[in-house]
Amino acid sequence: MSTNTEGGGRNYARRDLLLKIQSEIQNYWEENKIFEAEPGVKPPEPGEKFFGNFPYPYMNGLLHLGHAFTLSKLEFGAAYHRLRGCNVLLPFAFHCTGMPIKASADKLKREIEQRGNPPVFPSLEELTIEVEESDNVSAAAPDKFKSKRSKAAAKSSGDKSQWEIMRSFGLSDEEIAKFQDPYHWLKHFPPLAKEDLKAFGLGCDWRRSFITTDMNPFYDSFVRWQMNKLKNMGKIVKDMRYTIYSPLDGQPCADHDRASGEGVQPQEYVLIKMEVLPPFPAKLKALEGRKVFLAAATLRPETMYGQTNCWVLPDGNYGAFEINDTDVFILTERAALNLAYQKLSKVPEKPSCLLKLSGHDLIGLPLSSPLAFNEVIYSLPMLTILTDKGTGIVTSVPSDSPDDYMALKDLVSKPALREKYGVKDEWVLPYEVIPIINIPEFGDKSAEKVCIDLKIKSQNDKEKLAEAKRLTYLKGFTDGTMLVGEFQGRKVQEAKPLIKNKLLEAGTAVLYSEPEKKVMSRSGDECVVALTDQWYITYGEAEWKEKAMECLEKMNTFSTETRNGFEHTLSWLNQWACSRSFGLGTRIPWDEQFLVESLSDSTLYMAYYTIAHVLQNGDMYGSNASSVRPEQMTDEVWDYIFCDGPVPKSEISPALLSKMKKEFEYWYPFDLRVSGKDLIQNHLTFCIYNHTALLPKHLWPEGSVATGILCLTPRKYAGDGMDDANFVFETANAAILRLTKEIAWMEEVLSVESSLRAGPPSSYADRVFANEMNFAVVETEKSYNNFMFREALKTGFYDLQAARDEYRFSNSNQTLRIANKYLQDSIVLMRKLLQKQESGPKKAKKGASAAPAEENKLTVGLIFVNERYDGWKEECLRILRSKFDDTTGSFAPDKEILEALKSSSIGNDANFKQIQKLCMPFIKFKKDETKEVGVRALDLKLPFGEIEVLKENVDVIKRQLGLEHVEVLCATDDSDRSKSGPHIALLTQNPPSPGNPVAIFLSKAEFSATGY
Repeated sequence: MSTNTEGGGRNYARRDLLLKIQSEIQNYWEENKIFEAEPGVKPPEPGEKFFGNFPYPYMNGLLHLGHAFTLSKLEFGAAYHRLRGCNVLLPFAFHCTGMPIKASADKLKREIEQRGNPPVFPSLEELTIEVEESDNVSAAAPDKFKSKRSKAAAKSSGDKSQWEIMRSFGLSDEEIAKFQDPYHWLKHFPPLAKEDLKAFGLGCDWRRSFITTDMNPFYDSFVRWQMNKLKNMGKIVKDMRYTIYSPLDGQPCADHDRASGEGVQPQEYVLIKMEVLPPFPAKLKALEGRKVFLAAATLRPETMYGQTNCWVLPDGNYGAFEINDTDVFILTERAALNLAYQKLSKVPEKPSCLLKLSGHDLIGLPLSSPLAFNEVIYSLPMLTILTDKGTGIVTSVPSDSPDDYMALKDLVSKPALREKYGVKDEWVLPYEVIPIINIPEFGDKSAEKVCIDLKIKSQNDKEKLAEAKRLTYLKGFTDGTMLVGEFQGRKVQEAKPLIKNKLLEAGTAVLYSEPEKKVMSRSGDECVVALTDQWYITYGEAEWKEKAMECLEKMNTFSTETRNGFEHTLSWLNQWACSRSFGLGTRIPWDEQFLVESLSDSTLYMAYYTIAHVLQNGDMYGSNASSVRPEQMTDEVWDYIFCDGPVPKSEISPALLSKMKKEFEYWYPFDLRVSGKDLIQNHLTFCIYNHTALLPKHLWPEGSVATGILCLTPRKYAGDGMDDANFVFETANAAILRLTKEIAWMEEVLSVESSLRAGPPSSYADRVFANEMNFAVVETEKSYNNFMFREALKTGFYDLQAARDEYRFSNSNQTLRIANKYLQDSIVLMRKLLQKQESGPKKAKKGASAAPAEENKLTVGLIFVNERYDGWKEECLRILRSKFDDTTGSFAPDKEILEALKSSSIGNDANFKQIQKLCMPFIKFKKDETKEVGVRALDLKLPFGEIEVLKENVDVIKRQLGLEHVEVLCATDDSDRSKSGPHIALLTQNPPSPGNPVAIFLSKAEFSATGY
């Protein structure tokens, strides 16, 4: 097989041609330092420079197609501006801050400690046995939650060990062990990413590349300056705040620290303390002497006046947890864990469970609940309670909650249901619905009315109940009026915070928070909400937020969706925890027990790019000898460079200080930041905030493009703007074909350039083609400026090709067109023949080798041409020409043609009958061809020299067929024919004719044996 053919007989010559061109041009770029950007001697005029950047990727692994997709938008934009003559800066760096690398390194270390080096993990069968044993244990403990999801299932569904993940990167076992050291990750992955990006063709100034964390002392100094600056401005404060928290890591878990649940925030509830009245039942005897409360989480404290009971899940698991020396809360263990991290546990950060209980144990407890008009209410069974939200204890207000109304109605109307759960009549029947809020259209008992209107039958009619809540809850808040209590007559939205504060001040309720949805940290544990005393950046502060909105207003976001995303984030974003105690990064300068978290050291670093090459001398780690030492980069020096501060007293030369300052001022503000849309809700908005706080207005960001995600699915996605895109292998393969065909066309045109017409447009077709080109240029420029590259590709490539092809068809040399088609058709036929010869017979003989040795590869092509029909074919064509009527464009009847054939020299041949069998199919073929292309089909030779065309394009043929040597030979020349060696029979069996050359492919050894 040839060198460009791989398994399955597929030929990769076209792909290899593109890779060869790519390699050559990338070497040229590197040798000539094409992308090393230098500032101009004076400040740039508008449009003279372009500074684009991309959020540095996290280095806990290799880059992937998603990075390439988003980065391609920046690369296309930068290349466009560069071609238009802009001075372009496109830098790139690598993010290593935060906990993912440290967590992965620690996980790897644990695996080695527990299972050896390399670790030996249990087989799937062993895991299955373990699960079966676990199931047997569960059967004996009915109060334990039983899951069908086994460890084996978890393993098979993608829960890989860290060792397996590292192996998937192609690392050896010996190399993997080194990754127990988190800093080894920083040495290993960034250089690999750099090489991948070079291969990708990124037009990057790699001198400015860097990694984060204190491993890079210059960047470490930069982040310390930034944090000091924010703190001195009052934008970093220490405060007690609710935050998503990882108990295993012992620190807040920000978006970049999460395996799932990005964007999830704490959800605040009011926890209503419903006191259990004595005497306690037997199950609760151990709690006598304590104040025991069923703790119900509610988002609607204003409805507590209408309580008729509370709800518990009969089969739910609950516990009695110590809150302090006197109070005990009954709720789920999950809720107790959250409370423990909110300073509501006798033992901080550890729930103290005095008693485990089931929902059945709680049914019928008499309760005194705050604000309730009923002095005593009872806990009753509800079958639809979710224990993964709230506390598992639910208040019941049937006047305004459709769920409560239907559950209570079920108990009232179904004696069998009461009997099943041991519910006494006096716990239910005396309790009437209490009107507490008037809602226009729904009256004083909104839940009752909406359930009747929607014809809801029971508490299990989930879809209709969800619709009932949608109809009443928001309207109750916005339009409802209080009918009872000290805030009677006031709007619900006014009364709600007042009632909430009343409950908290009276000590009859406490605040409680939990994650809106499940959040898993990268360390593998489920997160809680913790009340933490730590450092926060005051995003959302009114004056600062106003400046951020002003910046956004002037930014080009290229799409309404992106702008809406920023505006939504600015509307809710509040204080952000910026310190961590676990992971890698820069120490908080004034409180070095903490690290700067990963979304707080990555908000202003675009400015660092402008001088990174000066400080680091081209070394991404900042460890090479430089004219500046890290300790010389004081806060005063950073202020001078970036904030137009006074000239600092420094050991750095004034000339170098001035150079860095001028370079920053030349490139800033950056023109564009390209990122995935998922970063709008944190990183990209933080970037706006930090720029408006630390830099003057004329240096605020100019533009931001947000892209969708890349999917490896057959579903059709657009891929421009914030739309998602999909990678389709067939499209990529088709692009290879299209590009190589375009190269072949260019080479063909260049080979006959001297024969082409020159001068200004002189015909109608010329003017049409010129107009199409001008239109395509204008439309393509619009699309590039709007970062709509799909449309740019259409107008700048496909539409131009269509216009060119139409022009060639309408106004080209007919003979040249025919010659070109002949060349392309011949190459296609020769490629098929080559592949057939390479693959050999369908069934290889016994003992034959699977692939030929190197010396037997087919690398020589001999193309035999016969430019003129001769013999009986010549006679047939002469007869057909004489029997063709140019006026009517038709032939004489077949009988007349046959008679002429018999009367010709062919008819006098002794073997006429055998010759006639060859003549008749040929005559039919030529008659059909005449109908298609005209009378020229009857010519004895083509309107161009075949040998000349093929010889002029030998290089094209070699490249497209992957051959090293090609000769074009005359089939009627005996010396030429002798070059075919043992394959001469092919010329006899299938002799070449005009328009049908015959190619014979040889190995170097075979060709040498012919003596040529």
